[in-house]
Amino acid sequence: MRHARYLIGAVTACTVASSMAAPAFAADSLSAKNSGSTNSAAENYVALGDSYASGTGTRDYFEDSGDCLRSPKAYPQLWADEHGAAAFEFAACSGAVTDDVNADQLGSLSADTTLVTISIGGNDIGFVDVVTRCVAGTDEACDSAVSDATAKAHDELPAKLDTTYANIREAAPNAKVVVVGYPRLNEMGDCGVPFYTENKRQRINEGADELASVISDRASAAGFSFADPREAFAGHGVCSSDEWINGPSTPIQESFHPDVDGHANAYLPTLDSVTG
Repeated sequence: MRHARYLIGAVTACTVASSMAAPAFAADSLSAKNSGSTNSAAENYVALGDSYASGTGTRDYFEDSGDCLRSPKAYPQLWADEHGAAAFEFAACSGAVTDDVNADQLGSLSADTTLVTISIGGNDIGFVDVVTRCVAGTDEACDSAVSDATAKAHDELPAKLDTTYANIREAAPNAKVVVVGYPRLNEMGDCGVPFYTENKRQRINEGADELASVISDRASAAGFSFADPREAFAGHGVCSSDEWINGPSTPIQESFHPDVDGHANAYLPTLDSVTG
């Protein structure tokens, strides 16, 4: 455990809403409707999405990526390097919501695009607020924050995802599209994060599973594949003895995002399992 870092992170958690790009929750299905097989050596690959796709949390970023915090250690870059993609456009950006994908990222797509990955949705439902209230607040405040987020997931997110997925299909009509999920953030048991109780951790994980049904349902409806990394991350969440997800950290933007091991040892194999 990195207790000293956790203490600093916990004290500054109340500032997270203005400075940290939020992780999204996980989804849990793989659609068989997504047509086409992947010949990775010839892929024209475009990576879309938010901080979990850009690689926030790895602490290693391309200088020209600015606030998008795109990392050479992020799973899209690792996949492109591993598979020798013919072309790779890294459009994912830390902090993105569905509106940002639609306005700023779809220009990377074309009829020549053969593979698209996207992770999006957590910022749309206010996950930054969940993390802030759960780390810095009471168990009751955490429960309320998760309930608010899951209500948005059911009431507001489906239409946003449907629009985004339809726009991706229109812009990349010949591509295989993989919706890449998000891990549960936490492990149970002893924890070096002050006041981060098991009740809070369990409630966040329950919220992740609640949102899973929404994202997986909409991905399936769009005919897209789903890559679910939750099992790959199991045992490596915040408060584990071998964390692949950062706890409260400095700089605060690194908090509650997968680290280098999370991208290389969990996300990359998960994506490989879908693309071949």
